[in-house]
Amino acid sequence: MMRVRLFFATLVLRVFLVCALLSCFGFFSSMQIGAVHAQGMAFVRIIHASPDIGTADVFVEGSTLLTNFEFGTVTNYVQVPPGTHKVQVALIGKGVGASIISQNLTVDAGVVYTVAALGTKASGFSLEGFLDDNGIAAGKAKVRVYQLSPDAGSVNVATGNNTLVSGLTYKQASDYVTVPQGSYSLQVSAPQNNTTLPASLSLKANTVTSVFTVGRSMGTPSIRLVDAQVKGVPGMPGTGSDPNPLPGPQPSPTPWLIAVFALFVLAACAGMLVRRTHAARQ
Repeated sequence: MMRVRLFFATLVLRVFLVCALLSCFGFFSSMQIGAVHAQGMAFVRIIHASPDIGTADVFVEGSTLLTNFEFGTVTNYVQVPPGTHKVQVALIGKGVGASIISQNLTVDAGVVYTVAALGTKASGFSLEGFLDDNGIAAGKAKVRVYQLSPDAGSVNVATGNNTLVSGLTYKQASDYVTVPQGSYSLQVSAPQNNTTLPASLSLKANTVTSVFTVGRSMGTPSIRLVDAQVKGVPGMPGTGSDPNPLPGPQPSPTPWLIAVFALFVLAACAGMLVRRTHAARQ
C-alpha cells in the first residue's frame, strides 16, 4: 500500500512539472510567433501621380485593392506579404483585363515603401517604388520631397532663404531633412519652367511628412503639391506608429515566470515531504 501511495504521489508531481513546463513553453512560443508576425510583413502605400490615367482601379493578384483612385491621392500604409506581387492599374470600371499598367513588384519583410503610378501616354506608364524611412528624429520633424511631375524638370525646395533640396529630378525622392517642429512655408520651384508652388505645412515633432510634386507645369491636370504626414516609428515593426501594429498589448513574461518558479518550489517541497514520510515508515 505504501508503494502504491508513493507511486501516485510521484506521478502527480511529474504531471504537475510537465504542465508547468508546457505552460512556460507555450508562453514563449506565443511571444515568438507574435514577433514573427510583426516582422513578417512589408508596408506599402500608393500615390496616383500619372496625369494621363485618370480615375482608376488598382488590382493585386487579380483582386481589387483600390477603386475610384483619383489623381493626386495618397493611400495609407497597408500590410503586404513579402515576395513578388502582380499589380495592375485600369481605368475605373474597365476591369483588370483592360489594365494600363501591369507590373510585378517585389517587397521585403519589415520594409516600408511608397509606390507611385507614373507616366504619360507619350512616355508609357509604370510603377515606381521608393524605400521609406519612417524612423523618428526624436523631438523633431522629418520632411521628404518626391518629384513626380513629368514635365517640371528638376525642382528646388526652400523655406525662406534656406534651401532644403536642390536639383531633384523626375522619379526621384530627396533625402530626409530634419527640422524643428513648427509651421513652415515651403516653396517648390521648377526653374526651367519658371514655376513656383507654395505650401504651408504644420510639422509636428516625431512625424514624417512627404511632399509630392504631381501634375503638369504646362497642361492639365496642372502641377500641384500633395502632402501626407505620418507618425514617426521608434522601431520597426511592432512598435510606435507601425502602420499596422499588433492588436492589443503583449503579455509580460514576469507573472508567468513567477508562477512557474513557485510550482517548481512547491514540487520540490512535496518531493522532500514524500521522501521523509517514506523514510519514517521504513
